[in-house]
Amino acid sequence: MTHILSGDWITLHGVVVATGLTIYAVGSHTLNQRRHPSAAIAWLIALVLIPYLALPIYLMLSKRKHVKRSIIPRALMLDNYVEKRDDGSEIDEHLPAALGLPSLATFEHMSIHADGQQSLNVLRAMIAQAKQSLDLSTFIFGRDVLGDEIAQLLITRAKQGLKIRLLLDGVGVYMGGWPDIKALKKAGVKVELFVSPYKSALKGRMNLRNHRKLVVVDNHWLWCGGRNIAAQYFVGDPTSSKQAKPWIDLSFDLQGALAAQAQQRFDLDWAFATRQKPIQRAALASILPVSRDQHRGRLVPSGPDQSDDTIYTLLVSSCFTARHRILAVSPYFVPDPPLLMGLALAARRGVRVDLLLPRQSNHRLADIARLYAFRELAAAGANIWLSPHMVHAKAIVIDDKLALAGSANLDSRSLFLNYEIMVAFNDESVVRDFEAWIDLQRTDARIYRPHPPRLPRELLEAMVRWVAFQL
Repeated sequence: MTHILSGDWITLHGVVVATGLTIYAVGSHTLNQRRHPSAAIAWLIALVLIPYLALPIYLMLSKRKHVKRSIIPRALMLDNYVEKRDDGSEIDEHLPAALGLPSLATFEHMSIHADGQQSLNVLRAMIAQAKQSLDLSTFIFGRDVLGDEIAQLLITRAKQGLKIRLLLDGVGVYMGGWPDIKALKKAGVKVELFVSPYKSALKGRMNLRNHRKLVVVDNHWLWCGGRNIAAQYFVGDPTSSKQAKPWIDLSFDLQGALAAQAQQRFDLDWAFATRQKPIQRAALASILPVSRDQHRGRLVPSGPDQSDDTIYTLLVSSCFTARHRILAVSPYFVPDPPLLMGLALAARRGVRVDLLLPRQSNHRLADIARLYAFRELAAAGANIWLSPHMVHAKAIVIDDKLALAGSANLDSRSLFLNYEIMVAFNDESVVRDFEAWIDLQRTDARIYRPHPPRLPRELLEAMVRWVAFQL
């Protein structure tokens, strides 16, 4: 009897395993769910060894893309692949066109905020000076002294008739203490949760988080960067022992057609969250004659709503085209093998590679997972700078030709799973400004010196890297 039951159980187990693997294979192929290699292997092992647990989790977390990839190369749709910079040099538009990115758009009155206080002052001014509309998207909206202040400012302006939309991530909203949504809605602020975990589990989207952070005023003024709406990302909170000292973060604001691109992106995100059609706005003239005070840039969205991993693709490509310097700042650094190889090869062929990270971040597992990459890059000749402060800024500078700044970390979750937003700048003067800002943050940082890990430590690092795509 025991033998029969054992045989039946083995048969049932085999059926469950086969079913799980079939669902994985069919779903990945038909739904265009291309996966990070370590993620694919981890799912396969889990579906074989623990299918009863892995299969339900896979069904809740499996969906990585919800748009199909174009069969026709999008670069073929453009007549002109090259744009001129102010100094007469050229901007190659082949890759941005192939990725379906927006065209270059003009902007002016740009400011990279020196610190959290300046960023907060700009945010206050935007709320106060908005005339028609204000749209705010954030991952975390803290229930602290700063979050409460911003919420009250929004409530005041909404009561004055300003049209305000607030888009909060469905998971991030719990991490900051949950803002007073009831009071916001009562004042007239429209509030929506982006991919609520309770409503998205059966659609396979529970793992997809909206990490984009931006504020758009009157379709013309953009505030963007890595700051969440909480005290520690700006000026700290003296009443809280955990948030008394602010983190080092990066944000900027600008005005012009580039801000209108961000408005269109917010409209699309809002439409997705509300299941409504996006607002139809007047056609945007992306390429305009550039005056002395104007520059050009483009929005670079990445995530499940993009058929390609746009930010990741731009980074890998830039590693192989950089000639003089690659400079990056990020709170976390868990690159996949191609990105790590690209950075290492750049260093080996003489490109100066400087990475700025916190000596200890707020994610212990991410700190463990990054050590292998640290050793590989140090051996290749790259400089890894470790700051004594918590650095939450996200930016990359390639030579004097490209600067990317926004919400994306240099880890697999940001590059392959999250909804992220970066802004690409091509004008040399703006690129130099970002370079100077990052270099200034390196003032009290120290160079990483590698030490060969012992076997237990090396095994621990390897195990953590297996799940790095979820960190």
